[in-house]
Amino acid sequence: MPRSTIARIDLNALRYNYRRAAELAGDARAMAVIKADGYGHGIGDVARALQDEAPKFAVACIEEALAIREAGVSVPVVLLQGPHSPEDVDTSARENFELVIHSDHQLPWLAATDAAPVIWIKVNTGMNRLGFSPEQLNGVMAALADSGAASGVTGFVTHFACADDEQSTRTAEQTDCFIRATAPWPELSRSLANSAAHFREEQPMYDWTRPGIMLYGGSPMIGRLGPDLGLRPVMTLEAELTSVRTIKAGEAVGYGGSWIAPGETRMGIVAAGYGDGYPRHAGTDTPAWVNGQRIRLIGRVSMDMLAVDLTAAPDAKPGDTVELWGRHVSVDEIARHAGTIGYELLTGVTVRVPRVCE
Repeated sequence: MPRSTIARIDLNALRYNYRRAAELAGDARAMAVIKADGYGHGIGDVARALQDEAPKFAVACIEEALAIREAGVSVPVVLLQGPHSPEDVDTSARENFELVIHSDHQLPWLAATDAAPVIWIKVNTGMNRLGFSPEQLNGVMAALADSGAASGVTGFVTHFACADDEQSTRTAEQTDCFIRATAPWPELSRSLANSAAHFREEQPMYDWTRPGIMLYGGSPMIGRLGPDLGLRPVMTLEAELTSVRTIKAGEAVGYGGSWIAPGETRMGIVAAGYGDGYPRHAGTDTPAWVNGQRIRLIGRVSMDMLAVDLTAAPDAKPGDTVELWGRHVSVDEIARHAGTIGYELLTGVTVRVPRVCE
């Protein structure tokens, strides 16, 4: 029999979260961000589940966009990193992929082809990763006009650096910069709201929002969990309790003997570890759930297993299912204990863990 470590994917929760995003977007439309294999949930399953909900998808690169087409989904797809080669321009025009243009070196590729893809122009408003500065926009639009590609321009995008921090003023500053920079082209669409922006009071949404992590039930906000924001967890990572034993006071558990039993302790071994994508740095006191009770990890996470204290679940036995994150333990909680973010955990679940859609 195969190992029972699986990631259960609740597609109804996914659809619920998208509808929540669409509601928060108000008069704007929400393009569903399903990059990184649908944030680790399986891009084909996510695309099929949302194809009747979302008017557009957004991914990072053309490989992800092609995976959506391979899944039989024809919804328009925005490539957030745009083309990586001239060939990507032709493919995008053929497959109804929309290109985000962010750098000078991409402009000649548009001029060198007869293809006519839909184009978004990325504006750098302070994130300082990709995008044209506001001062460059006139030149960019002129270059596109000279090449005949200007007719394909549908709008402008930018990306927020600090929208997750409700105390920061940078989001308002970036919004103002973006609106001033794009004001000469009022007929074009605007997209600037990521997941976090949906939860910021009085944040303008404009024409298109780009919800990502919130679709999967993770929190985009510092200090808040997904359920706090009215979101439902989509992935439940679970594994079998493979062994139960009692250890004596003073006995150590796991590599490095980092946890020592303060008294007689009933402990269990769970068949999951960092080889499955569970974070190695989630140490003692990280929560898990079994048989209706919260329990805690003890010691270091190994590649293929981890140890739990079963004091709070005295009836737990080998064969019982342990939830490592999901419906009862938020992935955001696990991320806090591991010193990371829920995004990394969801996208980091490895290929040896089957995704089971429900």
